Order: sequence, then C-alpha cells, then structure tokens
Amino acid sequence: MSAPLANPVMLTDPVRQSLAEAITQVNALVLGKPREIGLAFATLLAGGHLLVEDLPGLGKTTLARSMAATLGLDFQRMQFTSDLLPSDILGVSIFDPTAREFRFHPGPIFAQLLLADEINRAPPRTQSALLEAMAEWQVTVDGVCHYLPQPFFVIATQNPVDLAGTFPLPDSQLDRFLMRIKLGYPDAASEREMLAGSDRRDLVARAMPKLSQADVMSLRDAASNIHASPALVDYVQALLAASRRHRGVRVGLSPRAGLALLQGARAHALIAGREHARPEDVQALFGEVAAHRLVPEAESEGRDALAASILKSVAVD
Repeated sequence: MSAPLANPVMLTDPVRQSLAEAITQVNALVLGKPREIGLAFATLLAGGHLLVEDLPGLGKTTLARSMAATLGLDFQRMQFTSDLLPSDILGVSIFDPTAREFRFHPGPIFAQLLLADEINRAPPRTQSALLEAMAEWQVTVDGVCHYLPQPFFVIATQNPVDLAGTFPLPDSQLDRFLMRIKLGYPDAASEREMLAGSDRRDLVARAMPKLSQADVMSLRDAASNIHASPALVDYVQALLAASRRHRGVRVGLSPRAGLALLQGARAHALIAGREHARPEDVQALFGEVAAHRLVPEAESEGRDALAASILKSVAVD
C-alpha cells in the first residue's frame, strides 16, 4: 500500500490509509487468509457481491462479520433456513387501519451490508428473491419499486452442495456474485493462535470501524477510474473466448463475466497502490470470478480446475 496512487476522483491520503488499516484489521480477525481477504475487499470496491463457500466452522461468518465491523456500514444478518419466505427478506405491505392504506415495512435487505448466512439452505424461491436486489439495487413489492441504500454489498455464505439440507444455487443466482472464494483450513500457526487466543466473536465485537460510508463510495469511484489499457481488454476477451471453446466446458464465460474481471482487476490494482490494472491483476482473481460461472460438460469436471486450465491456456501478449 505504500506506492502512490493516481487521484482521478480526488481520493485523499486519509482514505487510502483507512483502507490499509481496514485490511490490516480484518487480517487480524481472520487469521492466515490474506489473499482471500484481499479478494473480499476487491469485490467490495468493484461494486460486486461476494459468495464464501466452504465447510462449516472454517470462518465464513467470521469473515463477513469482520468486514461489517470494519466497514462502518449499516449491517443486517439473515440466517437462511428451509422455511424462509421471500417476504422475510424483502419486507411486506401491511394495512394501516388509521391511515386506511397499506404501508411497506422494509425487510433486512434494506441494509448497506447484508450477510446472507448459509444461503443454500433456503429453497430456490427464496434464493431468487435476492436476484433483483443484487443486480439492480432495488426490490419490487406489490408492484412498487423500493431502492436500496448505497453502498449495497451482499456477503453470502454457503456450505458445499453435497452436505445434507442444501439447495444448489441456480446459475442465474451464482452469476450475480462477482467472486466466489473458499477459505479452507488455516495453517498450523494461525490455528494455534486461534486456539490459544481470545474468542474471535469477542474480538469482532470490539473491532472499531476503519472506513465510513463516504470512504467506501470514494474508493469505489476511484476503483472504477483505474485505467485498463486496450491490451488488457484484449487479454480479458481472449480469456472469454478460450472459455467458450475449452475442452470440458459446456457453457463458457459471458460478457458479464468479462466486465466482472475488469472491475475486479481495477479494484485489485487500487488495493495494490497502482493507477492502472495489469494482466497479473486479472490472473490474481480469474479463478474466483470465473469458476462458479462455468458449466462443465460432466459433473466430474471440477469448475476450479477448468478455470485454472483456461487461464493457463491463454498467453499474455
């Protein structure tokens, strides 16, 4: 974070410093996962949403709560269950006998940061209730459009689909997440520190915000103005084309995936302290942006392995 940044939207030094402090704080709360935390911040600054997929007990919710505590945004948590209804998320119109009219009561989705915990334990109808919100930053209830607060950032966690009680997310829902990350088991030193130290929940509860709503919006504006050269756009387009003809892939990457790659690369460059995105920014997050969007020809074909193979097959000119 020490390299100088371009200042296309008057991003101030205190905001840049606050971003560095925010990343440092989350790394102190979620131990041994600097790459994954960097990708989570890149997703936020790119204006996307984050899906965290892994086995129970590996820190998915801790990561989401640490981000919420650090960002200084209005936060809501929804525990997704098999009996959850769309109205439980979006809100409902209730008749007010005094005013003799229906009044809308917003649901928990009207937050700047929504933690959708174990999203794939809810049935597809409820999962789809998030689609319009994640794509359009609005919800429609009883024919009336209600705009969501800004910034609006969804962190969803899910368990692997082969665990009991899960409903696989449809491709249309997966495509709304700019990145999907996995945490995995901690390294031995980080695990030892967690076992010997304070409860992570207590540490998160005591964490102080390092960024404000205004800071997040400034950082998003700055990320959108990071330069992506024509050569970098050519590289992203070559990756898209390669995914559509790659062996083992039935459905390759869409133009929306390409836009996500560029948005994520710009945000990654901003975090690295650069004024322009490079091929290594695309490479750093290609698997997390692309894998969950690929549709393999056979179930035995792993999406992560396919994404890695596609990336390897395209040379940087």
